[in-house]
Amino acid sequence: MRGTSPAQLAFRESCLGISLALLACSALADDLRGADRFLCSTLQATVCFADGECGIVPPADLNIPQFIIVDTKAAKLQTTVASGVNRETKADSVKRVDEHVVMQGYESGRAFSLMIRVENGQAAFSSVADDRSVIVFAACTPASGP
Repeated sequence: MRGTSPAQLAFRESCLGISLALLACSALADDLRGADRFLCSTLQATVCFADGECGIVPPADLNIPQFIIVDTKAAKLQTTVASGVNRETKADSVKRVDEHVVMQGYESGRAFSLMIRVENGQAAFSSVADDRSVIVFAACTPASGP
């Protein structure tokens, strides 16, 4: 586009990517009212570094699993058995506020939070470290099992 700087183009592309991710969440998410365990599928990640550089990347490029089990009663996030990776993170707080599940915690030098809208399963996970922050959009459905 004429008269558009590379930074403006990158910003527009980022906005488009975020909009598409939100639309994808709407199409794939589920009603979670009454559920305490959710299976969330990560859709898109955005990483920003302390130097100001940001980019949209597939979650796997950041070692983020495709599927994450969110257990509100046990206050933890964990990988699925099928992933072949045994990862678990305990949350420091879990609460339900205004039709949302909110979890927060700290592990391995990173603070994390997530918010899941129980009405439709749309979710956003974030992680912050000294030199970077990551936001992941996901779609969640009720999960069964231990």
